[in-house]
Amino acid sequence: MKKAPEPKLIVLDPNAKEYMRVLGGPPETVTMHSGLVVLEPEKSVGTHNTKNYEEVLVVLEGAGKMVITGGPTLELKAGTVAYCPPRTEHNVICVGPGRLRYVYIVANAE
Repeated sequence: MKKAPEPKLIVLDPNAKEYMRVLGGPPETVTMHSGLVVLEPEKSVGTHNTKNYEEVLVVLEGAGKMVITGGPTLELKAGTVAYCPPRTEHNVICVGPGRLRYVYIVANAE
């Protein structure tokens, strides 16, 4: 029998300078994965596809943009949340003078 996910508290490193895994998926969660991303100015995560996952970005610091292939460009800044639907190719780019820090959360949408 599968063990059910349990409540937990995760402390984000406010001084993180690179990627930090937050939630690693099953069995830690049902379908959810997440991480803290830190991008330096003019850097990007690279174009990728959400496949069968939906994704949310919670912007903690800085300025950036989520460029949706064949769709809109979403302007990111501290205090905003961006949603990316399943099967959507996109890239996240830091456009500010300082770092862009955000938490992404993906969950299986099927």
